[in-house]
This record gives sequence, C-alpha cells and structure tokens, in this order.
Amino acid sequence: MSGQRPEEEAERDHAGRPSMPNGHSMSDVPPPATDPWKGLRGVMAGTLILEAIVVLLALPVVADVGGGITWFSGTYLVALSILMILGAGLQRKPWAIPFNLGMQLLLLAGTFIHLSIGVIGLVFAAVWAFILMLRADVQRRMDAGLLPSQRMHREN
Repeated sequence: MSGQRPEEEAERDHAGRPSMPNGHSMSDVPPPATDPWKGLRGVMAGTLILEAIVVLLALPVVADVGGGITWFSGTYLVALSILMILGAGLQRKPWAIPFNLGMQLLLLAGTFIHLSIGVIGLVFAAVWAFILMLRADVQRRMDAGLLPSQRMHREN
C-alpha cells in the first residue's frame, strides 16, 4: 500500500500514471500519425485570402453606394487586405489566431467607413467562430485519442 486511499490507487495504472475511464493510461493515447493542425492552418489561411478578396471587391460598393472612397477609407481597406494576405502565410506562428481575430476586429471597425464593410465583418466573424469551434473539436478528439490516425495506430 502506498499510503493513498484505494480509490486514488484505482485511478492510476501500474506505473503510477493517471488512468483514463476506459482503463488506458494517458500515455496510451498515441500521437497522431499526421499533423492535424496542418489542415486547419490551411483553412485559416484560405479564409484570410478569401476575406481579403471580398474586402477588395467591396471597394467599388463603397465608391458607388457610399459617399465615395476617401483617402482614409481607401488606404484602410487596401492596407487591411494586404495584412490579411500577409497573415495567410503566417498561420504556423503561435500568435496566428490572435492575429486573425484582430483582423476581424479591424474589419468590424470598417463599419464606420461603410455599412457594407460591417456586414462583411459580421459574416466573416461567424466563419471565424466556426473555425474556432472546429479547432476546439480537433483538440478534444486529439486529447482523447479519437483522431482517425490515432485510432489506426491503436488498432495495429
């Protein structure tokens, strides 16, 4: 007896590692054979590129429907698009998600330029919320060992 209560001993495997409810230890969860984040980084980069294109396509709308493009509004929208395009190549960085969400805030701030920019910001805010939900789901599945590449490893 190690001095622990019996229920605490039952929560550990023979090597003293915490065990999971199915009887496997935490170390029994194999790492994914492929990088699950690679696909998500691609989705985020593609979303930023698409977002930049949509913002640039909104320039004629702002010019015709709004009060016209001013020096400030044109510079703001073009600079925002350039930042999004550059940010698409930086999705491997640990600060990529805060950067992406910052781009969303800047796009939502574009409501003051024209309402159509704010609508674009709301649509893409919903897209980014969905991407963050997907990211949380992948993390949860990876931690539980439920990714397809982890299940294949376990079956072999």
